[in-house]
Amino acid sequence: MSTNSWVKRLQQYRTPDNTRAAFEIFITILPFTILWIASFLLLDAGYWLGLLLIIPNAGLLVRLFIIQHDCGHGSLFSSRQAMDWVGRVLGIMTFTPYEYWRRMHATHHAASGNLDRRGWGEIDTLTIEEYKTRGIWGRLVYRLYRNPFVMFGLGPAYMFLLRHRMPIGAMRQGKKPWISSLATNVGILLVSAVIVQFTGLKWFLIIQIPTVILAASIGIWMFYVQHQFEEGHYRRNDDWNHSEAALMGSSFYDLPKPLMWITGNIGIHHVHHLSSRIPFHKLPQVLRENPELKQIGRMTFKESLRCVKLALWDEQAQQLVSFKSLKNQTA
Repeated sequence: MSTNSWVKRLQQYRTPDNTRAAFEIFITILPFTILWIASFLLLDAGYWLGLLLIIPNAGLLVRLFIIQHDCGHGSLFSSRQAMDWVGRVLGIMTFTPYEYWRRMHATHHAASGNLDRRGWGEIDTLTIEEYKTRGIWGRLVYRLYRNPFVMFGLGPAYMFLLRHRMPIGAMRQGKKPWISSLATNVGILLVSAVIVQFTGLKWFLIIQIPTVILAASIGIWMFYVQHQFEEGHYRRNDDWNHSEAALMGSSFYDLPKPLMWITGNIGIHHVHHLSSRIPFHKLPQVLRENPELKQIGRMTFKESLRCVKLALWDEQAQQLVSFKSLKNQTA
């Protein structure tokens, strides 16, 4: 089936379900709140026991981010106003300004896999020739950026704790990105101040900061493997097609069901890119009723670990390769 045919076929799943959407929010926020409080209470009884609860709670924060993400796509509720307000409130919890991020993410969807329109909202990916033309400093910077410790550790922490505090990349695009970022910052400060009154600043920071950083790292990992895989799809503008790039340039990250649930089914990414107005809770249904899609871009967790070494797009071979592979080519 052609990619355009798939787009038409998937339109039947785009209808929002308000009751289901509200339920999904409830069953995510409730356990998140309970686990946060339990972490605080257990810190006195056993320091490490309290910190262990941060791990599942970071996963729930990822799920809240996916709900916010669906609001940005206009897929969760039938009311645009309801989605915007839910997205803004969740943005305080996820440390992500809603309007600013929505605009950035829309740019990603509009040009994903287009080599001539890379930039905003993407993981920087150089072609082999672009890398070769860089000087020593330029290559070093790119290698550092692609280092796993930076990509999945320092990078996510910087982005969600610092970069999102200012509309970086959108400072000249009017007042909306500024209002979104600053309003989110004020919301974070107000909510944090209330919680600190009950927990104290020390315990609040011990719980909240690791939770946000771990959730950010999980989120960046998910985003990475959804597009940075060996059989990815990058084309120059003249050969680029949105539907083809969506289906072939986005993976199906086939995780165990508990992990698929906690990550909001975003691993079914090829379907999401084909039709971003499908609510996240309907994505498994799409696969059940269209089993052909299960074999396109499928990747298990074990297979996804091999993606870490990929760093450069080989335009001749039409695949992502590692720095080591490039060294072997030039040896």
